[in-house]
Amino acid sequence: MRQSILFISMAILAGCFGTGPEKTGKEGKQMPEFSMLLTDSSTKLYSRDFPAKPVVLFYFSPYCPYCKAQTKKIIEDMDMLKGIQFYYISYFPLSSVKGFCKEFDLAKYPNITVGIDSSYFVKDYFEIGGFPYLAIYGKDKKLNKSFMGKIYSSQMKKVAEE
Repeated sequence: MRQSILFISMAILAGCFGTGPEKTGKEGKQMPEFSMLLTDSSTKLYSRDFPAKPVVLFYFSPYCPYCKAQTKKIIEDMDMLKGIQFYYISYFPLSSVKGFCKEFDLAKYPNITVGIDSSYFVKDYFEIGGFPYLAIYGKDKKLNKSFMGKIYSSQMKKVAEE
């Protein structure tokens, strides 16, 4: 009985970290053009204006415990991840997204931008069915890999540099 509980616990923990990439059929393709409304509620940011550096599109729910855990880990490992531009994207109400930003003090990180996917473009493009969802692009703005669920920062950095 004790071994069964230990096995189940290890399986659950293994599922929370280091998940394998999702097959989207979009690997190697250019980042699509889309816009997101920034948290100031008046500025739109367009994907065509993203810098020529590795990009992580982090689709999240402000209520998701896994999104919060992934964000906490990204912040803890920011020295390792500072060469990556993060775009946190959500379709939840602006007030909820602002609360998430405040909880993690995201405004103090110059390589993190947060916005609203009001047209659901990113959600529909990637056919996102859960959170967190990370689409990792290289500096050439071509999709390297996508992940559903929490991943290690070292894995994120490796994929971004591919």
